[in-house]
Amino acid sequence: MLRPLKLSLLNVSRAAGAFRFVRNTRWRGQQLLILCYHGVSIDDEHEWGPGLYMTSDGLASRFELLRRRGCAVLPLDEAVRRLYEGTLPPRSVALTFDDGNFDFYSRALPLLKAYQLPATVYLTTYYCETNLPIFPLVVSYVLWKRRGVEFTFKLSSRADVTLDTRSADGRRRGQQALVRFADAEGMSAQERDALAARLADAVGVDYSGIKRKRLMHLMNKDEVREVARAGVDIQLHTHRHRSPPDEGRYRAEIAANRERIVALTGSTPRHFCYPSGAWSARYSNWIRDERLLSATTCEPGIASAKDDRFRLPRLLDHSEMTPIEFDAWLSGLGALLPRRSIESHAVDADGKPLVGSTTQHARLSAELRA
Repeated sequence: MLRPLKLSLLNVSRAAGAFRFVRNTRWRGQQLLILCYHGVSIDDEHEWGPGLYMTSDGLASRFELLRRRGCAVLPLDEAVRRLYEGTLPPRSVALTFDDGNFDFYSRALPLLKAYQLPATVYLTTYYCETNLPIFPLVVSYVLWKRRGVEFTFKLSSRADVTLDTRSADGRRRGQQALVRFADAEGMSAQERDALAARLADAVGVDYSGIKRKRLMHLMNKDEVREVARAGVDIQLHTHRHRSPPDEGRYRAEIAANRERIVALTGSTPRHFCYPSGAWSARYSNWIRDERLLSATTCEPGIASAKDDRFRLPRLLDHSEMTPIEFDAWLSGLGALLPRRSIESHAVDADGKPLVGSTTQHARLSAELRA
């Protein structure tokens, strides 16, 4: 009920010239809108995860609006530096893409080149080395592809599980049961892939097609090197997309991530994105000790020089965001409208975001990657 009212208010505001007015204020000129993208559909991923994915046409329409609104799209490093120097150009924007999915290489990069836009990829490196589908994601996707049934799946010779794909909650529970089983068995990436393939075969989903299209894959090493040579900025996102609760393991994740990025790109990354938006004060302190320049969250907002540089807000763009909502955020008006209070820093004992107390991106990402 609230969303239709919000959209009506935005339509009236734009017609009255409020978007244009805010867009050209001195206040907006001192703010940086950091946009966050997760995935660009190769097939039907935007239907499976509309809160994370968008279509190529949808992304192109966003880039076109950036151009029409006269936004200054800056490289992240320059944008953060100029934010705190107070030298941002009017309507400043930075583009960030999380994880380093293959669809960035195949779908987003051609559009970035066509529109001559700089972008940052926060790369999680583990799956770059395996070139396999990300297990929690592909299991969730397979269950969604066969939605509407309940069946028993044999996990092993000594265990089976009842999977109910008739609802989103049922599919989520099934995905989590499969991930827990793989974790308990200490399965390797290859063994998890074999389990996902058995699941797909059991429900009649073409797993070879998923792998052929490279859905739920990250870029491989050669593709990371190629996008870096093309001018894409590659930054830190931990090696395994994890937020361990103790300092030693957390910083080891960053060190492993950094080591691999340097080897792939020849450049030392100095910016960080919290996996699944799992921010906390202790994480922020550990990041400072890594001598980094910034860290971004999944908290929706527009950044100002008053913000802690290790808790910078971002706006997640996705299929469910309407063009007028996106336009409102470009103008700055979106940041001024009331919205529900969200704590994206809440984490559990394993350093994972708590479902129900996170942003949409963090919540979905945590559920899919659990």
